[in-house]
Amino acid sequence: MTAEDPRILKLRAMRVKSREGGGPERIEKQHAKGKATARERVEMLLDAGTFNEIEPFITGPTDEMSLATEKFLGDGVVTGYGQIDGRIVYVYGQDFTIYGGTLSEMQSHKICRVMDLALRNGAPCIGLLDSGGARIQEGVKALGGYAEIFRRNAQYSGVIPQISVMLGPCAGGAAYSPALQDLIIMVEKQSFMFLTGPEVIKAVTGEVIDAESLGGSDIHMSVSGVAHLAAKDEVEALGLVRKFLGYMPSNNVENPPFQANGDNPMRMDEQLNHIVPIDPKLPYVMHQVIAAVVDKDSFLEIQPAWARNAIVGLARIGGHSVGIVAQEPAVMAGVIDIDASDKMTRFVRMCDCFNVPLVTFVDSPGFLPGIAQEHGGIIRHGAKLLYAYSEATVPKICVITRKAYGGAYVVMSSKYLGTDVTYAWPSAEIAVLGAEGAVNIMFKKQIEAAADPTKERQTLADEYREKFNNPYHAASTGYVDDIIEPRETRAKVIAALSALRDKYAPAPPRKHGNIPV
Repeated sequence: MTAEDPRILKLRAMRVKSREGGGPERIEKQHAKGKATARERVEMLLDAGTFNEIEPFITGPTDEMSLATEKFLGDGVVTGYGQIDGRIVYVYGQDFTIYGGTLSEMQSHKICRVMDLALRNGAPCIGLLDSGGARIQEGVKALGGYAEIFRRNAQYSGVIPQISVMLGPCAGGAAYSPALQDLIIMVEKQSFMFLTGPEVIKAVTGEVIDAESLGGSDIHMSVSGVAHLAAKDEVEALGLVRKFLGYMPSNNVENPPFQANGDNPMRMDEQLNHIVPIDPKLPYVMHQVIAAVVDKDSFLEIQPAWARNAIVGLARIGGHSVGIVAQEPAVMAGVIDIDASDKMTRFVRMCDCFNVPLVTFVDSPGFLPGIAQEHGGIIRHGAKLLYAYSEATVPKICVITRKAYGGAYVVMSSKYLGTDVTYAWPSAEIAVLGAEGAVNIMFKKQIEAAADPTKERQTLADEYREKFNNPYHAASTGYVDDIIEPRETRAKVIAALSALRDKYAPAPPRKHGNIPV
């Protein structure tokens, strides 16, 4: 029997060693925290048996300060490519069992290498982050490594989808990389993001604060707006990556995947004909409208807990991937404020980057008034949304369900911002102001002189609403393309998406625009 070639035996041994991470003891500590290892996470994310690792034998240099003399194969990050639902993706996963997943010069090299391959091959790039930050003993080399990653995040933005899954800490400058990407997913009670950690805050201000209160998933999902989705555990977080990519193309020159699911495209939901109250002051739930129009169980809401007066998310309508943008009249009457403007702006631009058509449902009384909003720059933030819709060249369909007043009408995918098809429900009110506000200005003296000012105001408001605040007046001047029964919305939107499938709207030649930020 022929003896095994010693070179093959050495290779096998090196492969085993490269898969050991920081060793059994550190892996056990990772598992004890309820956390998987980097390699386990990659395998959970990808289709079974499709992962191919690259650069597994890279090691970091022995540091000059002799703080860490042991060299580990892979240097704290697992990189490679595989498949999700049969489509190629590139992935890197930081290994907390090796120096706490800290970023070194060589770890940056590996991450940049996989990002470059993703770009060249037009495939999504997914980062599984679990790191204590920069590797201190490498000094400026680690900082330069971060800069190399950040530069690629910015340059590849809008070309390939970039996703960060926060599976542990992400501290200091490291947080800028996910902030530059298309989607951030966090794990509840396990992942944290902050520029200055609790220790730094305590040293500078004396304030004692825990990591969860400073930068946990609850904070970034509901207060800061930094994160987009949250999961209860790692398995759910990685499943959200797969779900998100199911709506997205692999790159900016492909169309989103079509996925028929058997939901009747001509389905009409009678509840839509009764969902908007006769009294315009009463709310209803826009989420119910969206659920009735899109393919069943296909709506993936993005940033659901932040700026809840606005709704954004991905869905399918007749099998087509679409981006949904809407107001929620059950929250702050659907008014648009600074956070809602930013939330909708970013989502519109992401959809436009990746050829995802936009379907907008409008019910807003306008922008939120007040000193705090004006001093906070509501003009600048509202202009972002105006800019995003004006710049977007994907198919744009707008459905006005009720209020579309003033600036809110204009910025929310109005017809003259380049929206391709604009529908209005019979309940739509398109005007500069609501009826009550309009008559208070136009007939101020008449109302004050009336024997019963309250009754006079109501009479005038009813007359104004009947004459101007209705979709027929807007349709008569071409501001909407058609007035439809609410139950017809699904069929109408599907027909429009099919008609606009080959839309071509090239932008004027330029380096880039100057969006107000």
